[in-house]
Amino acid sequence: MKKLVLLALAAAGAVLAKKKIDEGKAEQALWAEATDAVTRKA
Repeated sequence: MKKLVLLALAAAGAVLAKKKIDEGKAEQALWAEATDAVTRKA
């Protein structure tokens, strides 16, 4: 029973870590888009 609880906690931790990493990537992409140099075609 203890192993099952530990497995569930590990899975929940992995899901939360993945979510945090994805949020960081989305934030980084937003900043990259906002701060990219604007190029004009003349």
